[in-house]
Amino acid sequence: MEQLTPRQIVAELDRYIIGQKEAKRAVAIALRNRWRRQKLPPELRDEVAPKNIIMIGPTGVGKTEIARRLAKLVDAPFIKVEASKYTEVGYVGRDVESMVRDLTELAVGMVKGEKTRTVQERAREVAEERLLDLLLPAARAATSPGFERVEEGSPVTSATETREKLRKRLHEGKLDDRIVELEIKDRAIPMVEIFSSSGLEEMDINIKEMLGNILPQRTKRRKVKVREAQRILAQEEADKLIDMDEVKSEAIRRAEDSGIVFLDEIDKIAGREAMHGPDVSRQGVQRDLLPIVEGSTVNTKYGLVRTDHILFIAAGAFHVSKPSDLIPELQGRFPLRVELASLTQEDFVRILTEPQNALIKQYVALLGTEGVKLDFTEDAVQEIASIASIVNQATENIGARRLYTIMERLLDEISFEAPSMQGARVDINAAYVRERLQAIVKDEDLSRYIL
Repeated sequence: MEQLTPRQIVAELDRYIIGQKEAKRAVAIALRNRWRRQKLPPELRDEVAPKNIIMIGPTGVGKTEIARRLAKLVDAPFIKVEASKYTEVGYVGRDVESMVRDLTELAVGMVKGEKTRTVQERAREVAEERLLDLLLPAARAATSPGFERVEEGSPVTSATETREKLRKRLHEGKLDDRIVELEIKDRAIPMVEIFSSSGLEEMDINIKEMLGNILPQRTKRRKVKVREAQRILAQEEADKLIDMDEVKSEAIRRAEDSGIVFLDEIDKIAGREAMHGPDVSRQGVQRDLLPIVEGSTVNTKYGLVRTDHILFIAAGAFHVSKPSDLIPELQGRFPLRVELASLTQEDFVRILTEPQNALIKQYVALLGTEGVKLDFTEDAVQEIASIASIVNQATENIGARRLYTIMERLLDEISFEAPSMQGARVDINAAYVRERLQAIVKDEDLSRYIL
């Protein structure tokens, strides 16, 4: 994140997402502000709150894609959750604090992965010695304490030479398919059913950990190939070399200072209140969300995590409700609002051809694996975009996702017959597109079901 300026963040997002400049700018500024805050003196740093964002726009315009690409761009704990899967305290379901626990779990995984990479070489060396002990048990006896002097030609020297020969064969991959027997820690813990009104996941984890510490450590023997044994032993040794207390404290710090939560479907918990039905629970979820967003302390299995400086990016279509239907306190915690525009026919043309993961590039590559060469003409791309735009207007507007259904229907025959078409070249032009799709588009009832 340190190296990326707002302009660079927008440029990176432009490689995958067409349009939506305003949303990209807002997200880029919010990310850069995280880095700026870290540069402030400690007394001022705590006072700077993150400027949370609400992205408003219909489905299929890029809200989730912006969040997904951000996750790859920034080296920060990032989690995407759906607001609709949470319930207020007292109802069966996930409580809102679980999103912070999930974020912390993710941060621990990230930090542990980084630490593992730093000790990987040392872990591999130790694992190799353990593997050689398994492949040549005599070598262990020869190198054990008590052998003070080694005469040339003695059994010890012979064992050492054999060990080095074995090491060479191991490096060359000649022993990869040999079977060895490993003794591995058995992590099986008795199943425990937990019934609790809140913090169910956390309680479940703590009881499992507690039982794991009380019960005696059991091991089991497994027969695996040398290639797999190397990986298992290297992982075991890496775990021993990592200081988990340091990992936990670093993960909590990272989650607190640079964590990002993408809260999708926020509009599903908004809405005008009724005196009965599920709406009562909707406002309850909003009230439960409020302390998390404005700053509170959540108890996780790794320690206490403060949410004061976690950045929340909310998104919703807001077809039925609108942002002002959220409770006023929650609205105040999302000061930035950006509207994402509906996609036009020109946008569809660009989506099909420009991004690095453009749909046409994907289908050309997929069918290329069968030896079938697809060639899309410019008028074919225009026709596909035109049909997508017409169907979106005539039925439900699902944005760019409509292109997926249209492309699948268009290439259905070729995809099915591809294995028997090896070496063939197929030209997709406007006439071909019309022939495959026009009948469905004309019949509105049919297009509702098929496209």
